Amino acid sequence: MDDYRAVNLANWEERAPAHAASPDYGFDRFISDPTYLSDVVAFDRPRLGDLTGLRGVHLQCHIGTDTLSLARLGARMSGLDFSPAALAEARRLAAETGTGIDYVQSDLYDARAALGDEQFDFVFTGIGALCWLPDIRRWASVVASLLGPGGRLFLREGHPMLWSLDERIADRLVVDFPYFERPEPLVWEDDTTYVQTETTFTASVTHTFSHALSEVVTALLEVGMELTRFEEHQSVPWEALPGQMHKIDGNEWQLADRPWRLPHSYTLHAVKRN
Repeated sequence: MDDYRAVNLANWEERAPAHAASPDYGFDRFISDPTYLSDVVAFDRPRLGDLTGLRGVHLQCHIGTDTLSLARLGARMSGLDFSPAALAEARRLAAETGTGIDYVQSDLYDARAALGDEQFDFVFTGIGALCWLPDIRRWASVVASLLGPGGRLFLREGHPMLWSLDERIADRLVVDFPYFERPEPLVWEDDTTYVQTETTFTASVTHTFSHALSEVVTALLEVGMELTRFEEHQSVPWEALPGQMHKIDGNEWQLADRPWRLPHSYTLHAVKRN
């Protein structure tokens, strides 16, 4: 296993149980309310269209709240993640809600083989996923390989402009990290996480990677995908810049001061034409 995988896996193995126990992921709400959807899926619900009966796969599904939400919209879902601890929580949530979801453990780049060469009607990739991958072209190739003709990609992701800002500076926007993909990772050390939890993590080091918008789009075009929707948003579903953001409707966060200065996130849809 490459260093970045081993380092990140250790971190996510610790995060998964803490995330499942946190009120921010809403396991209790999912179990008590069969109509409840994750904030991420609810945000893009008007853009997703009718998923009834469609075969979908959620890549980098983590603990499965978005996967379950897509199943509640009528899709027949699979979820894929490299963390056994995350998948254990995802399977528990699916069982407790009586939802049939097939969860598969695999590195993202090995998804085609891990999923038995099945072709899907759509691939879903949720926010905060691409930054864990070193090569966006390999990712696009995997996406295309999982889709049949006419199959669709649904992606909402943190904007690379947002990722390039130093979140430790609370009184101004400072670009200090790469916008474009680089071969070497950004190395972080942090014993906390992005949700409410009292857990302090011992596997505190993570490796992340930047991907420019042009690199994401070009990678998809190169593997035969056609862009059908692209939107930039003035919000994200977590407090990405502590001290500079306020909460708005839909459990989204945006800059408190002139949010139009910064693209916070984006939604991208693409279709495999042949």
